[in-house]
Amino acid sequence: MTLTETIRIERTPHSRLAETDFQNLEFGKYISDHMAISDFKSGSWGPLSIMPFGELRMTPAILALHYGQAIFEGMKAFRTVDGRVNIFRPKKHHERINKSLERMCMPALPWDLFIQSLRTLIDLDREWVPKTEGSSLYIRPLVFASESRLGVKVSEQYKYVLMTSPVGPYYNKPFRLKVEDHYVRTAEGGPGYAKCAGNYGGAFYPTQVAKEEGFDQVLWTDSKEHKYIDEVGMMNVMFVMDGKLVTPQLYTAILDGVTRDSILTVAREMGLQTEEKRISVEELEEGFRSGKLTEAFGCGTAAVVAPITGIRIHDNDYKLGTPGPESIQGRIKQKLLNIRTGAENDVHHWNYLI
Repeated sequence: MTLTETIRIERTPHSRLAETDFQNLEFGKYISDHMAISDFKSGSWGPLSIMPFGELRMTPAILALHYGQAIFEGMKAFRTVDGRVNIFRPKKHHERINKSLERMCMPALPWDLFIQSLRTLIDLDREWVPKTEGSSLYIRPLVFASESRLGVKVSEQYKYVLMTSPVGPYYNKPFRLKVEDHYVRTAEGGPGYAKCAGNYGGAFYPTQVAKEEGFDQVLWTDSKEHKYIDEVGMMNVMFVMDGKLVTPQLYTAILDGVTRDSILTVAREMGLQTEEKRISVEELEEGFRSGKLTEAFGCGTAAVVAPITGIRIHDNDYKLGTPGPESIQGRIKQKLLNIRTGAENDVHHWNYLI
């Protein structure tokens, strides 16, 4: 018998759907009615359970709380034009989950367990998938060390939790950045490419400092020289220079974004030139001064495309116009939305319909 042949389902006695304001969805504010759970013990993952969303029983001695063995992923499901529900690129997200797990010395999550947890949970809570344009169901898989024991060691027990949350458009207003030339998010050779909890906790303080200075986010640079652009906030970053879509090339300090990969793919199909390379702060500043840099935006699962209209570089403020629907980022965002909602043909088989 496989892990998913028998899925125990306990339905909530009280749905929170009626208490949810779907016209004013703040990111992460509402959690759907149910969650999926599986435990790793004695060298293997146990049966999958679906239960009402709520508290988990654990002790304060679990290893994740002390030594940081915790990873997560961010995905989305969309309403299609014919009313079905589509999970976008689950295979690519599963691959990245297992890369993160490997980096943190955690056991791989089997594909059948992962896809059945997605399919069963989202099908059960399909009424939580928003119907309004620009909205979606955010999907959060989480794996953490659950062994209760003090002492620095690799855990022998883990818990997989899957939860979902209806969300509206994210970062729907342009934002302003500060090039970070002092603090570091992660270093080459470190876990920057993994979606582990510590990467985010370590980024809070520099981001808070930037916000106190009037910026929305930081534009991270490399840890050695602060010479090259890495990421914006917790997203990948892209620039339009001389009509070409340019983004920092991947290395161990940069997350291999699923949205990044999707954007590069559809951009090429639209006839745009793309380039992945090391982008220096100096090149970015020269692009502003010469007028060659015409667009900048962050990209990630939560935001999809987040327009950037201002960047401070070495105490100099540079501005970009607010992008419209005919901008490169606007057209790419619309094409991605069309694929996700079934308005355009999914030639890459990215959609998983339930």
